[in-house]
Amino acid sequence: MDFESYSDIAPLTGEAALKGVQLLKDNPNYIQQLFGILLDNKSEDFKLQIYNKTKEILVALEKVKNYDDFQKYITSGYFIPQILERSVSELTFSGMENLNDNDAYLFFSNHRDIVLDCAFLDYVLLGNNKQLCEMAFGDNLMTSKAVETLFRLNGGIVVKRTLPMRDKYKESIRLSKYFCETILKRDKSIWVAQKSGRAKDGIDETSAAIIKMLYLSMRKSNISFGELINKCRITPVAVSYEYDPCDINKSREEVNKLINDGLYNKKKHEDLISLVKGLRQYKGRVHIHIGKPLTDKIYEDHEEVAREIDRQIHLNYKLWPTNLFAYDYLEKTSRFKDEYKDFDTDKFLSRYSHLNEEIKKYALNAYANPVRSYLKEL
Repeated sequence: MDFESYSDIAPLTGEAALKGVQLLKDNPNYIQQLFGILLDNKSEDFKLQIYNKTKEILVALEKVKNYDDFQKYITSGYFIPQILERSVSELTFSGMENLNDNDAYLFFSNHRDIVLDCAFLDYVLLGNNKQLCEMAFGDNLMTSKAVETLFRLNGGIVVKRTLPMRDKYKESIRLSKYFCETILKRDKSIWVAQKSGRAKDGIDETSAAIIKMLYLSMRKSNISFGELINKCRITPVAVSYEYDPCDINKSREEVNKLINDGLYNKKKHEDLISLVKGLRQYKGRVHIHIGKPLTDKIYEDHEEVAREIDRQIHLNYKLWPTNLFAYDYLEKTSRFKDEYKDFDTDKFLSRYSHLNEEIKKYALNAYANPVRSYLKEL
C-alpha cells in the first residue's frame, strides 16, 4: 500500500504522529479548549480544574508514539471516562463474540452523534482487547489545525465534502480505495457511518452507493464483488442512545428543510455547537451492539449488502423506554406499556412542551422510528 499517497486524509502515523503530539505539547491551550468543552464552566474552580487536567494530559502525551497509544492513554484512557462520568448513566455492549482478536473489520454503523458513536466503539474494543479502528470524519469538522491534529492523531480519516461534484466523485473513489487497502493490506479496522451525516429522523438505512463505491475503487484488482465484501469483513454496528442531546436541534433543522423545499443554510460553527452539545449533555444509557460480519455467504450486489447491514442494525438496536413510549404515544397504542411502566412519561414529554407541534412531532418520531424499523424486520 502506498500510504504516502493518502497523507492528506489518513490518520497521522510515524514521524507525522510524533510531530502532532509535539504540537499539542507546545500548545497546551489546545488541550485547555477541549476541557472547556467537556467541563461545567459554571463551577467555582473551573479554571483550576482545566489547569490540573491539562497537566495530566501533558504527562500522558509523553507515552504517545502512535494512534493506538493516543487512544489508549488519551481518548479511551482519559476523555471517554470523563464523558461517561458526566453525561452517561451506563455504557453496555453486546456481540463482542462476533470478532476475532487479530482480524480487521469494516464497521458500518448507524450514526447519531458526531464523534461519540465511533469513540464509544473504540472504547469497548480496547476494553475487550480487540483491535482499534480508524474513523471517517467530514472535513467540515476540521475548523483549525489543532482540531485536525486531534482528529487525525485519534485515527481520524478526513472525508472531503466541500468539493465540486466531479472532484467529489474522484475523492470518493480514492477514499473507498483507502478503506479497502487499509483492511486488506494493513490489516487495520475502520469505522464508517452507514450514510452521509447523522440520522436525524431516527431512520437507520445504509446508503448502497457507499458499498458500490468500495467495489468501484478496487475493480482494477481483478477481485469479484462478493470476494471483496467477504475480505473486508463488513460488520454492522448499532449504537443506541436513551436520550439524544441534539434531538431538538436536529428536529428544528429538518422541519425547516421541509418548509424550505429541502434547503437549510447552516449557521457558522453549527456543527461545532452540535459536537459540544453531544459531548457535554445527558445521554442516559448507551448500548453498542457489534453484529455478525458479512462473511457467511457470497453477496451478489451492493443493494443486498446494504439490506443485510440494515437488517442487523434494526434488529439489534437497543430500544429504550424513550423509544417505546414515543412509538405508543404517536401510534395511539399501549403495545409496549409494560416496557416503560416505570418511565416518567410526563417528564419526557415536557422536554418538548415549548416547541411548536411540528417540531415536537418530528423529535418524537425520531425516537419512535427505531421501533418501527425493528417491527418491520419481524
